[in-house]
Amino acid sequence: MTASVPPSVPVTQDVMTIPRKLPDGPTNLVGLTREGLRTALIAAGTPERQAKMRAGQVWQWIYQKGVRDFEAMTNLAKPYRAELANNFVVAVPEVVTRQISADGTRKYLVRIAGGHEVEVVYIPETDRGTLCISSQVGCTLTCSFCHTGTQKLVRNLTAGEIIGQVMLARDDLEEWTPAGEGSDARPRLISNIVLMGMGEPLYNFENVRDAMKIAMDPEGISLSRRRITLSTSGVVPEIARTADEIGCMLAVSFHGTTDEIRDKLVPINKKWPINDLLDALRAYPKASNSERITFEYVMLKDVNDSDEDARRLVQLIKGIPAKINLIPFNEWPGAPYERSDWQRIERFADIVYKAGYASPIRTPRGEDIMAACGQLKSATQRERKSRAQIAAESGVPG
Repeated sequence: MTASVPPSVPVTQDVMTIPRKLPDGPTNLVGLTREGLRTALIAAGTPERQAKMRAGQVWQWIYQKGVRDFEAMTNLAKPYRAELANNFVVAVPEVVTRQISADGTRKYLVRIAGGHEVEVVYIPETDRGTLCISSQVGCTLTCSFCHTGTQKLVRNLTAGEIIGQVMLARDDLEEWTPAGEGSDARPRLISNIVLMGMGEPLYNFENVRDAMKIAMDPEGISLSRRRITLSTSGVVPEIARTADEIGCMLAVSFHGTTDEIRDKLVPINKKWPINDLLDALRAYPKASNSERITFEYVMLKDVNDSDEDARRLVQLIKGIPAKINLIPFNEWPGAPYERSDWQRIERFADIVYKAGYASPIRTPRGEDIMAACGQLKSATQRERKSRAQIAAESGVPG
C-alpha cells in the first residue's frame, strides 16, 4: 500500500523552504539522508545504539525493495513496525496522468504537496533507459526557446519530491527487483537519470544533492554517479560545488556562441556571461577525457545554426574535455523559433566533428505527447500566449 501526501497540505511559496513534515502529522521518510533518517528514528523513540542498524533496515525496504507499508518490513519486530507507522509515512508524489508515445517514451504528470504539478519523462532505448526528472515547479530562467521557461517559478522541490519521481517511475515500470538478483532478475529499465526536466537544478542545490545521494547509495537504488547527469544553464558559483558534493556528470545548456545571442536565448548569461561560464567549466574537477562535459546546443533556424556559429563554438570550448549534443528544436504552441533544416544540422555537426569533438544529433523522442526536450510544462500552468507575445518577451523577432 502506498501512502500519499494529501493535496490540500499548504506549502509556502518561499522557494527556499524545505517542507519535511506534514502539519500535525507523520514525517515523510522519503528524501531524508541516511543521517536524517537515523535522527528521525531516534526522535521517535528508537534507542540510539540501535538507530544506525534500524535506519539501514528501513532504508533498504524503501529504496531497494520499494516498500511503502511498514507492516511489510518483515525483518522488524511487529511492535516496532507499529511505532514506525504511528510516526512516519513513506510517501511519493502522485501520478495524475501517464501518456505513452508511439516511440515508447512515457510522460508522467505528477502532483506534489500543495497541489502543484511537474512532469517526468522516461525514455527507453536499446542499451539503456533514461529518466528525465524535475527539480522545481516552473523555472526561474525564462529561456525563450523552452516551453517550461514560459511558466513562472512556484517553488523548489524537496529532496523527497525529487527522488520520489524516480520511485514512482520504478513503480510504473515494475523495477523493484534489483538487477542480478533472484530468478526474476533483468537488466535495469532506469539505468540513467538526467536532471533536465522542469527547473534549474543548481538553484535548488541542497535538495538535488540529497536526492542524488539517495539515488547513488549502494544499498538502495544504487546508480553510479556516472549514470547521473545534471544539466545547468550556467549557475557559475555552484559548478565546482556540484563536483565536490554530488560528483555526477555535468551538462551545460549552451545554445549560443556570442553573449548577444545567448543573452536572448538563456537570460542567465547576463549575470554570468560566456567567458565566466567557460572559466568555471575549465576548472571543473571532474572534467576529463573519460568524464567529458556535455554542451547542449538546441538548433534554431537562422538564429544559432550557421557555419560561423559552429566554428566559434569549437574555439570557445577549446581545452575543455567535451562533447556537443545537438538538439533539433522541439516546437511547442506559440514558440517564436523554428527547427533548423536537417541538412543545416548535419553541416553544423560535421564542422564540430572535424574539429575533434563528438557531435551526436539527439533524436527527438516523445514529441507526440509533448515530452521532448524543452516541451515540458505542467498542465495546470499552461498559459495561452501568442507567438508574438513570447517573441516580444524574448527580444527575438517572431
